[in-house]
Amino acid sequence: MKIAEITAYPLSFPVSAQGGVRLGIGRTVKRDTVVVKVRTEGGLVGWGESHHGRAPGAVAHLVNTTLAHLVRGMDATDVSGVWARIYKMQLSSHGMGAAAAIAMSGIDMALWDIRAKAVGWPLYRLLGGSSKSLPAYAGGISLGYQPPDELVSEAQALLDQGYRALKLRVGDTWRADIERVEAVRKALGDDVELLVDANTNYTVADARQAMPAFDAVRVGWLEEPFPPHDARSYAMAASFGRTPLAAGENHYTRFEFQRIVEDRSITVLQPDLSKTGGLSEGLRIAALASAWKLPINPHTSATGLNMATTIHFLASIDNGGYFEADAAKENLFRDKLTSRAYELGKDGCVRPLERPGIGVEVDEEFIKAHPVIEGPGYV
Repeated sequence: MKIAEITAYPLSFPVSAQGGVRLGIGRTVKRDTVVVKVRTEGGLVGWGESHHGRAPGAVAHLVNTTLAHLVRGMDATDVSGVWARIYKMQLSSHGMGAAAAIAMSGIDMALWDIRAKAVGWPLYRLLGGSSKSLPAYAGGISLGYQPPDELVSEAQALLDQGYRALKLRVGDTWRADIERVEAVRKALGDDVELLVDANTNYTVADARQAMPAFDAVRVGWLEEPFPPHDARSYAMAASFGRTPLAAGENHYTRFEFQRIVEDRSITVLQPDLSKTGGLSEGLRIAALASAWKLPINPHTSATGLNMATTIHFLASIDNGGYFEADAAKENLFRDKLTSRAYELGKDGCVRPLERPGIGVEVDEEFIKAHPVIEGPGYV
C-alpha cells in the first residue's frame, strides 16, 4: 500500500454569459479546480480535489513538484503521517501557507478514498458514521445579484426541486441586498430557511445597516461579511443584530479555527475539505467545534469529489449542519467530470453514497479535454 505516484491536474471550463453569476467577488467567467490522483504500488487509485485558490496551475504545480516528492513511498493508509510530514516540511515554515493547505487537501482526500476502497467500505462507515438524511441548502455559484423578481423566480424553481433552504448572495449595496432578501422572504413565506453570503464584500458600515433587516426576516446566518483576517470587524459586527456570523471557507487548518472559536464572534463554522487541509483536518476542526457546541456547515467546492466527501464527513460527525448543494446552472465538474455525487430527496435532504471509497467515478477523458485556462475566474 505504498504511495507510488501522485499527479495533480489543473482543470477549467468557460462559463457562458447566461450561466454567469454576479456576486461580491465579481462575475463568473470560468470555473477552475485541481483534481489529484494517487496510485499505490499495488495499483489502487484514489481521487481528491484541491481548491483552485484562484491559481489552479500553481496549486497543481506545488503538488506535482514538491508535495509528491515529500510523500512518495509512504504508506498510503498512514494519512496522519502524510499530513504530519507535509505540515513539518512545507506548511509550517516558508511553505506558502494557504497554498500548501489547499494543495495537501487533495492528497489527503485521495488517501482517504484509498483507505475506504481497500476495505471495501463507503467512506462514512470507515469514519465511524452512518447512512442518514442530511439537510441541504441550495448554494454554490447561484442566486446572485439580479432584479428581485428574477431572483424570486430562481429561488422558487429551487424550492420546486425539493430544497427547503437557500443561500442568497449579498454584498452588493446594503439597500439592494435588503430589497432582494425581503422580496424572497415575502414571496416564499416563512417556512423557507434563508441564508446570505456577502463574499467578504461588506464594510463595517454596510453590516451595521443590513443586519437589523436580516434579523427582521429571520436570516439564518450572514456568511463572510469581511475578509478572513479582519477579526476586528467580525467582533464589531457580532453586536449589530441577532443574525449569526458564519465563516471558515477561507480559514486554513485547525489552528486558524482555534482563533475563530476563541474570538466568539463567528458561531457558524464552514471549513472546506478541499482547502483547509483535507478530510483529516476537517475531522479535527469538527472535534474542536464540538467541544464548544458549535455546528459545522461545510463550504463545498467545484467537483463531485468534494461534494461526495463532504456528505460522508457530515454523516460521521456529531455536530454536522447543512450540506451546501451546488445549485449552479453550469458546472461541468459536477455533471461531467464525476458520476453523480448525491441526489436531493423530496425532504430537502441528501445521503452518503454507498459505493466503496468516496463513491464517485472520475472521467479521465474529461480531464484530458479540459486543461487549465489562464486568467481570473471572476471579473
